[in-house]
Amino acid sequence: MTTLKEAWAAHDSLVCVGLDPEIERFPKHIAAEPSPIFQFNKAIIDATHDLVCAYKPQFAHYAAYEAEDQLERTIEYVHRIYPAVPVILDAKRGDIGSTAERYAIEAFERYGADAVTVNPYLGTDALEPFLRHADRGVIVLCRTSNKGGADLQDLEVGGQRLFQVVAQLAAQRWNTNGNCLLVVGATYPQELAQVRQIVGDMPLLVPGVGAQGADVAQAVRAGQDARGTGLIVSSSRAILYASAGDDFAPAARAATEALRQEINRSRSAR
Repeated sequence: MTTLKEAWAAHDSLVCVGLDPEIERFPKHIAAEPSPIFQFNKAIIDATHDLVCAYKPQFAHYAAYEAEDQLERTIEYVHRIYPAVPVILDAKRGDIGSTAERYAIEAFERYGADAVTVNPYLGTDALEPFLRHADRGVIVLCRTSNKGGADLQDLEVGGQRLFQVVAQLAAQRWNTNGNCLLVVGATYPQELAQVRQIVGDMPLLVPGVGAQGADVAQAVRAGQDARGTGLIVSSSRAILYASAGDDFAPAARAATEALRQEINRSRSAR
């Protein structure tokens, strides 16, 4: 959490770049490299490191290519070269306690992630193995950016919607170490504002801008905390694939800077 707050301030940025590789979309000379995902990520990171508050590799985009080693190298590279920028492993883990213990070891020890996304559906005991790592962030799915999320997350539970119950549990029960965060999609600004009211200044990971088309200004106004921070606004495809040519890294930088400026225009305090 300290690293995140420092990155917000040092880079004047709430932007998180999602590192979701699709080799089929890489420039040909990168795709031909022995470790194409790592080389692509490295170029993106080198081009954007001073404009972001975090990076967020999505686990499935590596496992599908049997490229977990390149995920490890990517996270190690950020930690070694740009240690002021935290890395979120977007894995959405959630299972019974003994398996959750293994998932926590995977995220925090094998991959060395600063934070990991988790699914709260199995309840408190499935989250505890992650939450015990007091120096790491645990980012709980709350109101996701996809339309189908409403099937469960909007269900009425004791006069509240389920995502509101998750937010209350995060604020009142799960955050004893101050390392709990929530995922709330930018595509649902009204719900984003409701979650902010429930959780106070707890940081929120906000996907849904860029390729998913959420209104950036509306999301920032709804979700920011009293200091004009509190958000990790994630964009992946719109940044990574801003150009399909050899200029993909400069194009990614330009897209990141444009998003940072758009976010900052909407922040109430800086």
